[in-house]
Amino acid sequence: MPQLRLALNQIDSRVGDLAGNTETIVRWSRHSAEQGAHLAAFPEMALTGYPVEDLALRSSFVEASRAALRALAARLADEGLGELPVLVGYLDRCETAQPKYGQPAGAPQNAAALLHRGEVVLTYAKHHLPNYGVFDEFRYFVPGDTMPVVRLHGVDIALAICEDLWQEGGRVPAARSARAGLLLSVNASPYERNKDDTRLELVRKRAQEAGCTTAYLAMTGGQDELVFDGDSIVVDRDGEVVTRAPQFSEGCVVLDLDLPAADPGAPTGTVDDGLRIDRVVLSEDPLPAYAPEHTGGYAERLDDEEEVYSALVVGLRAYVRKNGFRSVLIGLSGGIDSALVAAIACDAVGAENVYGVSMPSKYSSEHSRGDAAELARRTGLNFRTISIAPMFDAYMAAAELTGLAEENLQSRLRGTLLMALSNQEGHIVLAPGNKSELAVGYSTLYGDSVGAYGPIKDVYKTWIWRLAEWRNRAAHERGQTPPIPENSITKPPSAELRPGQVDTDSLPDYPVLDAILERYVDRDQGADEIVAAGYDRDLVTKTLRMVDTAEYKRRQYPPGTKISAKGFGKDRRLPITNGWRETA
Repeated sequence: MPQLRLALNQIDSRVGDLAGNTETIVRWSRHSAEQGAHLAAFPEMALTGYPVEDLALRSSFVEASRAALRALAARLADEGLGELPVLVGYLDRCETAQPKYGQPAGAPQNAAALLHRGEVVLTYAKHHLPNYGVFDEFRYFVPGDTMPVVRLHGVDIALAICEDLWQEGGRVPAARSARAGLLLSVNASPYERNKDDTRLELVRKRAQEAGCTTAYLAMTGGQDELVFDGDSIVVDRDGEVVTRAPQFSEGCVVLDLDLPAADPGAPTGTVDDGLRIDRVVLSEDPLPAYAPEHTGGYAERLDDEEEVYSALVVGLRAYVRKNGFRSVLIGLSGGIDSALVAAIACDAVGAENVYGVSMPSKYSSEHSRGDAAELARRTGLNFRTISIAPMFDAYMAAAELTGLAEENLQSRLRGTLLMALSNQEGHIVLAPGNKSELAVGYSTLYGDSVGAYGPIKDVYKTWIWRLAEWRNRAAHERGQTPPIPENSITKPPSAELRPGQVDTDSLPDYPVLDAILERYVDRDQGADEIVAAGYDRDLVTKTLRMVDTAEYKRRQYPPGTKISAKGFGKDRRLPITNGWRETA
């Protein structure tokens, strides 16, 4: 059987940074060549970053992407890498009008290209366009209508892009019809909890459907609210795993494959779903036999808590670094939410770049003040205390506020102070709200909701405790100091805005609340369905009403790392002005 050494480059791209992404692609192409690769591949839209969103609608950016692709091909040749075929994702435009989709010639396309000997020798566009969750690809792109196949060293390689594997039909059965020996898909599929298991089963199934070895190359890193977890996979035609890359790690997987020889009688013309086979021949003859050196390996899977925690660290680090910030600022209350955010921040950008400030009021307990200071001692972050009591007294003397207005004034004073320090010292503020609080509106606008980024925005409260306990346990196992004080984990959560206040004064116990929210927010179940699952009718009605009436607050909350199938953001789009209410 012909042999082929494949280099799958699991890299991190920055949206819009054509020059920086080019440097990354050239660097890893050189590494691939040094490893003796016969084909190097890079993720979906690696040249432009993903998702480009409305940048796709700017013809100037589309043309810049196309020009950068041609320049990349020439540069690879100039630097002695021209003999290595390189597959790279980029933003393109269609040359002809697309009346079926109501789009003129020049409409954008999510595309990939094969570069060889200084030229762009093959281009193709994504056939299946996702239009769910965070994806709006029907808004931006027109689909491709070809089945690209490249013959390299006597092997026919079918090419696909991300959703081409996730949806039925299209390029997967077309690869079988084209009698390909390898199906290679480049992807930028965002992370969700438990998605790694789903992804593995998908690739196994598609390999069996395509009837050939299938390689799924994934992106890593973060972009705004999205995290990309890597986890590139290669399976054989029977669905058995050949190699699996690490999660949340940039790198290159190199592996030697034995693949079927190209069929001289392979079809031409149109195959499944009306796809037109587009063949390019780079080399007909197989390579002389060589001793395989690279097996790719199998990276150990992270357990559930470590996986989610890693996603939160990667998401925050990407947001800070890719937006040119150097340091972050956190209000430390002594509670579990701000403690977990601080631990994530220290792991993401280094404790020396994390600034914590305790802002006690007359209602702040001694143990909360002490827990905040203890967190700073354990992590080594920069710490100070600024009391809001004098500011609070001045406001109260002027405005005579009572009840909820008095409580929320304390939160807003803290928010104002944090933003003042941010302006003065150049840090970005991290908002510590979790998904449970955001769901029911248990946050103060312009108070604890201020910030540039919300690292735990998509994490339910019950998972906050799980992650805190895991982080401490992991530190202990490594012989390090656990970062989060035990008292922050075990004490009843409280906003401490009035004497003796605890969260359960206003909310159900978090395990019950989170279970209801998961059904309503994440799975779109209605009130009757939730009640039928065993939850109290009055509690369900109350909880759902809190969720529905808090939409205006969530719209004003900063972006934050997405870890669930349906986070508060692009995943879940409901009108603010909304007369519909669920009734049980």
